[in-house]
Amino acid sequence: MSDDLDDQIRRVDPDRWLSSRFIGDADKRADVMAIYAYDHELARAPKVASNSLLGEIRLTWWREVLDEVYEARHVRHHPTAQALADVIRRHDLPRAPLEAMIDARYRELDATPMTPNEALEWARDTGGLAAELAAMILAPGHDAGPARAGGTAWALGRRPVEDGQSVALVERTRKGAAAAVRKLPAEAFPAVAHAALARAGRSPMRDRLRLFWAVIRGRI
Repeated sequence: MSDDLDDQIRRVDPDRWLSSRFIGDADKRADVMAIYAYDHELARAPKVASNSLLGEIRLTWWREVLDEVYEARHVRHHPTAQALADVIRRHDLPRAPLEAMIDARYRELDATPMTPNEALEWARDTGGLAAELAAMILAPGHDAGPARAGGTAWALGRRPVEDGQSVALVERTRKGAAAAVRKLPAEAFPAVAHAALARAGRSPMRDRLRLFWAVIRGRI
């Protein structure tokens, strides 16, 4: 992965960029960043499109990228697409979670507010699956499933909290994730460390301290 892509994630996704700094292996760190870059590109589709049809076209573009990768065809020239293709091939990543991450973004093309259950499902299939894929890269051969809970808590915590029911859901999800991620091997923990930032009272210094203690303790 190029330094340009790393710089991009530092600007647009500072939480996960910070957590990735705790990955000691530079090659694996770059591979995890490619997953975050892919998630960022999918997240942009509903935001930059002027209507839902254009948003669908953007998401279809990324589905076609997956077709190219998994059918061993030439992958279009795009920094994130190229980086993602390399990571998939190097780590033999399954297509299903990458496809589900695309499907989850279609919900954002609908202007109707998400119900708490819809928001939870959305979080599981965006930040949750990205964390699970990152854990697959960091700790091959281990169960990456618990990482999904950590990524879910982070994604859900970043959404605007609109009512008491939503507040309770965020807190339940965070507590469940805290228990789940303890099952992860230490080398996979940076895949979920950013979930420690899904709390109030944030500042750059406080974020760094929270991440440091989360990684040291293996808890979010």
